Amino acid sequence: MKGIVFTEFLEMVEKEFGLEVLDQIINESNLASGGIYTSVGTYDFIEMQSLIVKLSEKTGLSVNDLLYAYGKTFFAVLEKNHANIFSLYSGPLEMLASIENHIHVEVRKLYPGAELPTFRIIQQDNHFLEMMYYSDRSMYMFAKALMEQTFAHYHENSRIELEMVQENGTQVRFRIYKEPHAVS
Repeated sequence: MKGIVFTEFLEMVEKEFGLEVLDQIINESNLASGGIYTSVGTYDFIEMQSLIVKLSEKTGLSVNDLLYAYGKTFFAVLEKNHANIFSLYSGPLEMLASIENHIHVEVRKLYPGAELPTFRIIQQDNHFLEMMYYSDRSMYMFAKALMEQTFAHYHENSRIELEMVQENGTQVRFRIYKEPHAVS
């Protein structure tokens, strides 16, 4: 897993839960890296898993709730560091539909060796996108947060439904609906 995912996660933990909690989860996780990450390095996913589980234990928040919160935070990093990519798409559904064939291709150029989930489009039209998420890491709530933030970036409303195809979260069906704007 690329280091930027770790460095941004640790920043979120410090900001939201404090330096003491951050130090505790690093020290209690017995990390091979010692909890020292660079944004361009590559680290074992087991370290991220350990950090998230320890944070869940410390805060009482579920792992999925923490992954979701982190996805929302990480989207701001993507907006800041890769703002140009958003101008390539006319809206959120078009952008989300391009994850596998364009966005992940670009991510792999920037971060060689990045291990990314796979997204397969099942059905798509102007107001709906259905796709499958595949990942041994089961970070589908992180993905959901990124999807919701994509809609917010384009000032669009959405409804996203999840269907657990595999109970462990390694295969999840996303049904993404572009919702009409509320009339004021």
